[in-house]
Amino acid sequence: MDLQKLEKELENIYETLLKYESTADSIAASVHPQYRSSAKNLYRYLLLRSMDIRKLQSDLSELGISSLGTGAGYVYENISNALKLVKLLNGKTWERNGDLEALGFAGSKNLLMDHANDLFASDHGERDTEIMVTMPDEAATDKKLIKKLRSAGMGIARLNLSHGNEALWKKILNKIKAVSKESDSPIHIYMDLPGPKIRISNIYLKKDTGKAWDTVPFVKIGKGDKLLLIKHNSPHVSGSHKKTIAPKETVLVEVSLPQIIDDLKKGQAVFFDDGAIEAKVLGITEDTASLVVKKSHKKKLRPGKGINLPDTHLNLPSLTPEDVQLLPFIIAHADLMGYSFVRNANDVAILYEELDKLGDKDTGVVFKIENRAAFENLPAILFSAMKRPKIGVMIARGDLAVEIGFERISEVQNQILWFCEAAQIPVIWATQVLDTMAKKGMATRAEISDATISAQAECVMLNKGPFIVEATKTLKNVLKRMEAHSQKSKKTLRALKVAKMGLKNIHKDFPVK
Repeated sequence: MDLQKLEKELENIYETLLKYESTADSIAASVHPQYRSSAKNLYRYLLLRSMDIRKLQSDLSELGISSLGTGAGYVYENISNALKLVKLLNGKTWERNGDLEALGFAGSKNLLMDHANDLFASDHGERDTEIMVTMPDEAATDKKLIKKLRSAGMGIARLNLSHGNEALWKKILNKIKAVSKESDSPIHIYMDLPGPKIRISNIYLKKDTGKAWDTVPFVKIGKGDKLLLIKHNSPHVSGSHKKTIAPKETVLVEVSLPQIIDDLKKGQAVFFDDGAIEAKVLGITEDTASLVVKKSHKKKLRPGKGINLPDTHLNLPSLTPEDVQLLPFIIAHADLMGYSFVRNANDVAILYEELDKLGDKDTGVVFKIENRAAFENLPAILFSAMKRPKIGVMIARGDLAVEIGFERISEVQNQILWFCEAAQIPVIWATQVLDTMAKKGMATRAEISDATISAQAECVMLNKGPFIVEATKTLKNVLKRMEAHSQKSKKTLRALKVAKMGLKNIHKDFPVK
């Protein structure tokens, strides 16, 4: 091993951090005081992860020096300490620039813990991983269920405002408050904004007799089948269309947000039901999109199922008019809210502007990373989010996996964890955690393995099901075991595309001097 070369490589990284420190200062000045140190460290992490330093990390590990793969939360301190040790091995003494603000391992860990406690309204010392559970409708009438969930380990109750209505939500909230009061153990409230969720509104098939298209509860789907996406009140089903452009074998799929048809282009992929059915756009007309099914892992397609368009730039607002109408209710009743389908820093600014209009400063905001744009713009989203305290990130792995590809989800969820660790922003691990157990009462081995990995996050979300109490108990036991000896493992540090993209975008707003 060439120690002189190793020293030079570390010096180059150290000098890069110093070179861009004025930009780090400008970014830090733009965020909430609570996040200034975090914003600086995140920017330094982007600089570090825009380089490929796998060989450097390997050499440091060989020397018994802490590698760079575990220092996302304290980049400057980690680099300077490694450089100092290598210089000592080369017979030199050296001290870092003492004027630069730097977090160490303990400081970074404590700052993340403080931010998590702030977001989850907790006063823990050493943090336990929070458990969030989606409330089923029966929680409106079954106080015992909520009590069992609280005893099993649930600390946060989630209300998905995409379903139900205000009357139902208030009944559930009343039951939660009653359990909290009786048990003298608080249950915090999380509410999801619906956002522009794209779903199937109706499915139509043509009868063998007559010319009418009739709604059906489901349709059997296989490879090669033709689908026609249509808008609401389409003339194809209202009878006002003079030409029957679709043969009776074609399935008409009415979409909940008709404007998506205007944004689709020939050749783009369209996924249904969390990726279970994949189709390709064959052609576009003014009010339809013709598709052919390429893959089908489910035999039936039903109304209400979600639609994902990973290749399509959608001209949809992340914060819909319906979301804005729900904000006063959320502010009045929730400790924290989930911002669905956020895509960029401007989306963050739009939500914050609406909260400012309502005079809200206290409700926590969780940014749900559930599409490709959100992941690719994650650094900018985090910097924009830091303009307000009490923030978090949810890795919404269901939609995200469909958007980026199932083979990439493990890689991408790790990258989100690293960036949030660098920013000292708490993470919620979500989607299909112990899902089979919650629904059928028995967890798969893969689910238990997934639950152990979730201990890296500050909170884990469970969905509803008949066996949700048992799933909550199991998750609590798994997390307890993992928290006793869990540390984030070392990673090979290849350059990250999202870090390079993040730097490029950030330097547009904060030019390097």
